[in-house]
Formats: sequence, C-alpha cells, structure tokens
Amino acid sequence: MSYQPGYDPTRPQPPVPASPAGPYPAFGYHPALPQVVVQAPPSSGTATASMVLGILGVLGGWCLFGLPCILAVILGHVGLHETRHGTKSGRGMAVTGLILGYLFVGPMIALTVLVFFGGVIGAATPTPTPTP
Repeated sequence: MSYQPGYDPTRPQPPVPASPAGPYPAFGYHPALPQVVVQAPPSSGTATASMVLGILGVLGGWCLFGLPCILAVILGHVGLHETRHGTKSGRGMAVTGLILGYLFVGPMIALTVLVFFGGVIGAATPTPTPTP
C-alpha cells in the first residue's frame, strides 16, 4: 500500500452521504438494462405506389390523361385491403392515394373526353373559309 499524507488508518472515516438514487455503482460499471426491440410491420408497397401516383396525378395528371389518378384509386383500394389486419403498415398512404385519386380522377377524365371529342369534332367539321 502506498503512503498517503494525512491518512491515518486508525482514525474512523466520515460517513459517505446518502444519495437519493441509492449507492453509486463502481467506476466503469453500468448495470445491464434489458433491451426491448419493437419491430414495425413492413410497409405495403401498393399503398406507397398509390400515394406516389396520387401525387403524380395532382402535379401532372392532365398531361397523362388521368391515368395516374385511376391507378392511384385502384392501388389505394388494394393497399387498404393489405393493411386491414395490421400485418402491413401504410394505411395512411393508401388513404392519401385514394383521396388524391378520387379528387382528381373526375376532372382528368372530363378533360380527356373534352380534348378527344374536341379533336374529333374539329377534324370532322369543315371550317368555312371566308371568300373575299
């Protein structure tokens, strides 16, 4: 044992103050805590595709004749069916795809029909040429 100045082994040592958390663990020692790992269920791919196609339909569905909106509605219903029992996550994405799809599928189909029939009627109807 090494000599420490002022240390007298015969003299009683002052008591260690009590801690509200209990005695301190030894230096470098950390008690092992049980690790709880909660694994989330896998996400539904069709629900994700429904949401992506719904957003694509909102941003540029008029260029694609409403096709992304129709696919968003179809895949949204499939995604809702997959996430019904909780074995897969992504129910919110499926609902988002359905809402966006239904919200924009009507105007997109109407625009497509108007463009198609406007083109057909314009091509079939001769335009009168003014005579001088």
